[in-house]
Amino acid sequence: MRLLIALIFPWLTFFTIGRPIAGFICLILQITLIGWLPATIWAVYALSQFKTDQKIAEATRRY
Repeated sequence: MRLLIALIFPWLTFFTIGRPIAGFICLILQITLIGWLPATIWAVYALSQFKTDQKIAEATRRY
């Protein structure tokens, strides 16, 4: 679901993963039509990093 949000509303992705300042910066970038593609790429990358951080935190809690 977050991946779909990252493709349609890149700025909203940052709010869902707890990074509101990056969300505002992404919104400013996304306002321009040329900035839509970089904003989407940035949102998908940040989402993948968020998932990786969650997996690492879960793995360290086990031990």
